[in-house]
Amino acid sequence: MTSSTETAMRQELAAAYRLIAHFGMDDLIHTHISARLPEEPNHLLINRYGDLFGEVTADSLAVIDHQGRQMRGTQVPINTAGIVIHTAVHSARPDAICVMHTHTAAGVAV
Repeated sequence: MTSSTETAMRQELAAAYRLIAHFGMDDLIHTHISARLPEEPNHLLINRYGDLFGEVTADSLAVIDHQGRQMRGTQVPINTAGIVIHTAVHSARPDAICVMHTHTAAGVAV
């Protein structure tokens, strides 16, 4: 069972994925957005490998720790590059709540 804080973070992150897709800033399945769980600062939400940004839902997000281990729920594939990049940034920057990584020209501008 997830807390109301985690539920809200899941909903906001899924909405961010869908907004990125809506505005054409996604890159198929090789980019990510992650969010730190406020009540579990060493745990992140991130998308499953293979999900298009427009397909991401609050329930489809995986919870990983800073070593890339899935912490609960059904084990799902997660892109190794996403794990490496996002856990490194979140580990180095405890003040970073959300990390966005895209390959598009629009993503570079952000």
